[in-house]
Amino acid sequence: MKGYIIPIFFAFLLAANGSYSQETGSGVDSVLIKEREAKERKQIEKKIEKAEKRAKKAEKEAKKIEKEEKKRKKLEASIRSKQKSIDRDEKKMIRLEEKLLRDDAKGKLSPVDKAKLNSRIQKLKTGMVKDKEKLKKLRRKQ
Repeated sequence: MKGYIIPIFFAFLLAANGSYSQETGSGVDSVLIKEREAKERKQIEKKIEKAEKRAKKAEKEAKKIEKEEKKRKKLEASIRSKQKSIDRDEKKMIRLEEKLLRDDAKGKLSPVDKAKLNSRIQKLKTGMVKDKEKLKKLRRKQ
């Protein structure tokens, strides 16, 4: 019986020693696990920060595009407005010139009335020249 007790005792001792080493190893493992989790957490935080930066950059780019689109529409509207103004002034000038010729042929106009009509026509011409220059500048911006 003594022959059996000694090997059983050693087996028990080895098993206890192995379990002890596993317990201390699990302590080291838990530290490693915690470190690994901390690294993973940091990586996840970095990924989140990068995603947020990308989102901010995309939002900023979208705002920039929207602003450029708004500016382009405003420019187009001002070009249409200037063209409309020029066309209106041309029609007005033609009407005044026709009136001047028609009334002058009939003898209805006094020299003062002729001067007034001519000055109005001249004002329209100078205004149209200025508007055409502005229109050229606007079209260059486009």
